Amino acid sequence: MMNRLKSETSPYLQQHADNPVDWYPWGEEAFALAREQNKPILLSIGYSACHWCHVMAHESFEDAETAAMMNRHFINIKVDREERPDLDHIYQTAHHMLTERNGGWPLTLFLTPDQTPFFGGTYFPKQARHGLPGFMAVMARVDEIYRTRQDDIATQNASLLRAFGNTIPGAPGQVDFSDAPLAQAVDELAQSFDRVYGGFGAAPKFPRPTDMAFLLCQAADTGDTEAQRMVLFSLRKMAEGGIVDQLGGGFCRYSVDAQWAIPHFEKMLYDNGPLLALYADAAALSGEAVYVRTAEGIGSWVMREMQSPQGGYYSSLDADSEHEEGKFYVWTPQQAAAVLSAEEYAVAAPYFGLDRPPNFEHQHWNLLVCTPLETLAQARQIPLSQAEALLASAQAKLLAAREQRVRPGRDEKVLVSWNALMIQGMAHAGWRMNQPAWIASAQHAVDFIRNKMWRNGRLLATYKDGKAHLNAYLDDYAFLLDALLELMQAQFRPADLSFARELAEALLAQFEDTEAGGFYFTSHDHEPLIHRPKPGHDNAMPSGNGVAAHALQRLGHLLGEPRYIRAAEHTLALYYPTLARLGAGYMTLLMTLQELLVAPRIVILRGLPGTTATWTEQLAQHNWPHTLILALEANVEGLPEALDKPVLPGVSAWICHGGHCLPPIHDCQILLEVCSAEPRAGLA
Repeated sequence: MMNRLKSETSPYLQQHADNPVDWYPWGEEAFALAREQNKPILLSIGYSACHWCHVMAHESFEDAETAAMMNRHFINIKVDREERPDLDHIYQTAHHMLTERNGGWPLTLFLTPDQTPFFGGTYFPKQARHGLPGFMAVMARVDEIYRTRQDDIATQNASLLRAFGNTIPGAPGQVDFSDAPLAQAVDELAQSFDRVYGGFGAAPKFPRPTDMAFLLCQAADTGDTEAQRMVLFSLRKMAEGGIVDQLGGGFCRYSVDAQWAIPHFEKMLYDNGPLLALYADAAALSGEAVYVRTAEGIGSWVMREMQSPQGGYYSSLDADSEHEEGKFYVWTPQQAAAVLSAEEYAVAAPYFGLDRPPNFEHQHWNLLVCTPLETLAQARQIPLSQAEALLASAQAKLLAAREQRVRPGRDEKVLVSWNALMIQGMAHAGWRMNQPAWIASAQHAVDFIRNKMWRNGRLLATYKDGKAHLNAYLDDYAFLLDALLELMQAQFRPADLSFARELAEALLAQFEDTEAGGFYFTSHDHEPLIHRPKPGHDNAMPSGNGVAAHALQRLGHLLGEPRYIRAAEHTLALYYPTLARLGAGYMTLLMTLQELLVAPRIVILRGLPGTTATWTEQLAQHNWPHTLILALEANVEGLPEALDKPVLPGVSAWICHGGHCLPPIHDCQILLEVCSAEPRAGLA
């Protein structure tokens, strides 16, 4: 039997379509039934790559006894948090308010028919174990509370809704911007920096690419070598760890330990885009091969496994295969030896740690770098080049053998926001590392979104099986606008600039709070929910408000459009009191503050078709994070006035800052010298 999820586009919802649970998708049909029958709603939020979501599904949602109890006492709603980040944001916040604990997935909440939560948790086993209450007992208790304590529930719900209102910052008074929050944030990150293993904080340890991007900006702005060292050290330790797929490339979502050794094996698109950009920057800054290899691993994995033939990027790879977490990725020494020559194994085994005790569930090995290749070459008395060749051959053979295994599930829905993060990463790394295939991949994804998910001046959030639907969110518009600005630097296309302007206008028209400042997470015509978030804090992904302000401010300077710059400034003003107290956690807004204090520099190149490439290649080698470089060749037409510089003999460059431009420069070496002399301000 199939329930009401069978016709949904979400792979996660489809995974539950044959449960004995009478699931409903989020919508009025379920709410009306809850009101009519006066039953509480059991809301379950998860996603297709989530290991513990699968565990709870197998234990409870596929179990006839549990499903019968769910169907008898509740109206059951299943939500894909990736398709409905608005609901996930609201109910994760509610979970924290109700339990004073961090949330996660699966999220399990019980709501009154008006959608207000009154009890909840995350993963519940069917029967109590390991200090966790059993799901059956929880449901029995919730049913009793709902039937006997309606007044208490009403009082608590009113208090919860008031608390939601307090999460929205109030309109600021007079704001005097300064760079003090920038230095404070660097200090806070330095205090949480792991000087042994890299990264920030303790286990479980997440990559936190937004924090590292901020530190690289500060290092470029202030000459803070320690800020740069923290980033490069962290990226090296991550690249050598088990959080990265040492054979196939790409990063898992987080490490369960402080050493980056054992990941939670799901691979998410949204992590890998920003990480790709960071590794490209690290490669340009240091020239070290470890950063180049890691960036190339991400780029090849994305194009090999995560890009649809139509162009859009898929969302994620599951943590599990054959109902076991990590089974696809881990090895035994015997499995590796069976596919490698003796010479290859002699290098690969100590390099990946196969000659050490197992590190995953006491019987398997998750591959990570345990012995530097230089050390192995010396120990075996062979040239380093020979060791590199043996390792490369071993990696190729192990990857080919792994491809014969049962693969983890792939969530093939296309999300605008996650695609935008990957588009930006591919464009940035493609430009900095001279990888035109990556730039073309990013352009292919943008064209897919514009053709399939952009209708009548509005974005649709998700696409699968030929169907695009759901009102897009702040992150979709903001991330895509920011990505287009990066893509135009990698290779300028007039259609991308036109699309960027349309997105900017939609952001202002549909999401901006023109009175208090900032942007709501949902559009002005979105369905009414119990709360309308206006998030400024970075989480696993950067803040939508931070990215919107950053992108609008840049586009405003690029086009000479003051409306965009004012909207960015109003957003910063709204959050500035918080930034002044708690800089860490708001890195995207802090990077916007960097460019409010000193406007970004714009370098415009003009020349005949094919003449600007050598200039852009040389410019790409330099770390100027607040510089926008556009190569606008002579055949580019319809440029806005701010960009429409004359085409002179040879190649000419204009350096512009704050609406003023230097006279044209006709020698690339002079351009590099001028930019390097004033890397932050742009003009003498």
